[in-house]
Amino acid sequence: MSGNNQEIKKENPLGYAPIMGLIRKFAIPSIISMLVNAAYNITDQIFIGHVVGMLGNAATNVAFPVVTFTTAFAQLAGVGTAANFNISLGAKKEEEAKKYLGTGLTLMVVLGILMMCIVLVFKTPILLLCGATENVLPYAQLYLGITAFGLPFLLFTNAGSTLIRADGSPTYSMACTVTGAILNVFLDWLFMFVFQWGIQGAALATITGQCISFIMCLGYFPRFKTFKIRFSMLGLRVKYVIEIVKLGTSNFINHTIMMLVNIVLNNTLTHYGAMSVYGSDIPLAVSGVIAKLNSILASFAVGLAQGCQPILGFNMGAKNYDRVKETYTKAVTAALIISVLAFGIFQAFPHQLTGIFGTGDELYFQFAERYLRIYMFMVCVYGIQPVSVNYFTSTGNVHQGIILSLSRQGFFLIPLLILLPLFLGLDGVLYAGPIADFLACALSLAMVSRNFRQLTQMGRK
Repeated sequence: MSGNNQEIKKENPLGYAPIMGLIRKFAIPSIISMLVNAAYNITDQIFIGHVVGMLGNAATNVAFPVVTFTTAFAQLAGVGTAANFNISLGAKKEEEAKKYLGTGLTLMVVLGILMMCIVLVFKTPILLLCGATENVLPYAQLYLGITAFGLPFLLFTNAGSTLIRADGSPTYSMACTVTGAILNVFLDWLFMFVFQWGIQGAALATITGQCISFIMCLGYFPRFKTFKIRFSMLGLRVKYVIEIVKLGTSNFINHTIMMLVNIVLNNTLTHYGAMSVYGSDIPLAVSGVIAKLNSILASFAVGLAQGCQPILGFNMGAKNYDRVKETYTKAVTAALIISVLAFGIFQAFPHQLTGIFGTGDELYFQFAERYLRIYMFMVCVYGIQPVSVNYFTSTGNVHQGIILSLSRQGFFLIPLLILLPLFLGLDGVLYAGPIADFLACALSLAMVSRNFRQLTQMGRK
């Protein structure tokens, strides 16, 4: 084993450098990239809340599942390609790594164009499915009708950034999304406050920022560090598409289930909200605001998980099992620290946090504070599940990754969102969140513990 380690040391620091230093190197830019990606939607929500009002916030909420579903395909292509790419490099199979990269880049383009076409053709049915009410639908149609043209840019940037990190350039990966997001913030102000274009201005600002990020991301690949990318490498090779899908499926399912949760949540809130003093529109608008706040925490957790992907994948391929376990342990510790801090902030400042996204009447803030404190009560353990999902994906454990991806949102949250309101009404929606978080955390730790025992046995052989 020591001879193998010396060989790795000459080739790639992923196999020998201190784990915590590697996590900082890869995870911090990844977290910033995820935060900036969330900023696209948060900035729109803030400006729309102040310029358009509560119905504008509700409109972006019912359009958000489309963004989540696009991100799911970005994860499918990006994480699946990067995981196979790093595992191939760790196993010293450079030709395989080239084929995975070329196939993955082509897949990203195809999926982005396909998403745009589907959303443009079925825009209104999609919005109605996502819970749009009669008052909200016109705003949502305007917003989604424009942002749909940015979906190919969004998908390629999200997926491509994962490949750029896998190539050892996490800072450039971060710069791609940061640049677009800064432009998006400026254009939101210009289009909505100066030009007074309303919700259409927010949509135009979003796709402009996404286009700039896409151009920067695309410009990296002619300068790829691991090897030179040639046009002959591009194409949809069925064998490699299948392998990419295998390792990207757990992340894809995780985001797809997030989309389904958003749809079920919106429809449940409007249904039971109509039976309460809050009505249908207040719960729908508040849900969108809380989702944006939660996306900040998710950016830390998912960014940390993605930043560990090259470290986990390479060392799994090189059979350095102790480094694999150490990477996960330190990543989960960091995720817990972040989650506990988020819990304290959410519980202490609910009114101030929701007030950032615009004004509302007394009933609006009453429900917003209650929603944030109850629904987000177990965020103190939130980071464990996404880190664990990415752990299984990055190490090639496809089935475990898929099961864990389905757990929090699919196995627990969706059934709870349907069943609890039957007995508790609107409160049932709120209590579904913390129960699902706790159950997902317990399952994650149990599955990883079992995998650790298997790695220990493999290391002794």
